[in-house]
Amino acid sequence: MSTRTPHRPPSFATVDEERVHRKQHLAGAFRVWARLGYDEGPAGHITVRDPVRADHFWVNPFGMHFGMIRASDLLLVNHDGDVVEGDWPVNRAAFAIHSAIHRARPDVHAAAHCHSVHGKAFSSLGKLLDPITQDACAFYEDHGVFDDYTGVVLDVGEGERIAQALGSAKAAILRNHGLLTVGTTPDSAAWWFIAMDRSCHAQLLADAAGTTVKIDHPNAKLTHSQVGSEIGGWFSFQPMFDWIVAQEPDLLD
Repeated sequence: MSTRTPHRPPSFATVDEERVHRKQHLAGAFRVWARLGYDEGPAGHITVRDPVRADHFWVNPFGMHFGMIRASDLLLVNHDGDVVEGDWPVNRAAFAIHSAIHRARPDVHAAAHCHSVHGKAFSSLGKLLDPITQDACAFYEDHGVFDDYTGVVLDVGEGERIAQALGSAKAAILRNHGLLTVGTTPDSAAWWFIAMDRSCHAQLLADAAGTTVKIDHPNAKLTHSQVGSEIGGWFSFQPMFDWIVAQEPDLLD
């Protein structure tokens, strides 16, 4: 039985319980993303590392709408791109990007990417987010830019270059493509994506309206420590997860 305090991730008595929890929260993240309009045909993926087989990750079935995904629908994929569990095919771009990130970042267990409108609009600028709001400071000196575009990512080598651009940060802006975020849980990875997409939206609006006033370096660093922690990312997603489970409990199946 997992135990969850209001402000901390749960602990688990067995790895089987942990696997179920990760899959259910991954399914919940997809359902939330569907409500936010992040679906775009078959594009987009969130992955979470398996708690036992560290070189395997769970991912959404290629071609299934985010709003239909249940925990039991998720695919288990190894780092060779083979579907070990599940009946659907895997998105090759998901494999190319996420396998490289999971290899490069053993400190994180989840990664998230999709083609959100404001994220891909901001990505066309090929620059970092400015610290113009409290929320944007969650990414201050904690995101990178993959300053290249060569078509749909189907090659693991390009996934490795994306992982290099990400470095040790929580997020990367993929030029002319969209956003990528990571976390120790699917909750935090999904939340950082939502927060980053909204920060992109805010900066696009502000830049269109006039000259922005940026938060100075000391205060941006301070604010990052207050709103950009991993535990903060996990916690920020919990109200969304509880809400979507109440609305759509079948996602837990």
